[in-house]
Amino acid sequence: MQKRSLTIAGHRTSIALEPEFWAGLEALAETRNLSLAELIASIDETRETDNLSSALRVAVLQHYQALGNR
Repeated sequence: MQKRSLTIAGHRTSIALEPEFWAGLEALAETRNLSLAELIASIDETRETDNLSSALRVAVLQHYQALGNR
């Protein structure tokens, strides 16, 4: 697990994810022309779970599933 500290919606937070999920988030952010913090903030705003780390993992999974369906 890698823990990173970010500012999301004006608040500092720490998020722990596996390195592969951080890499997936960075790729997704690049695809959307967003900073990593901007991407995480947008996922945070629309998540349907209380757990931000879970929402981030699901976003990465959905991104790669969509790429596989092309």
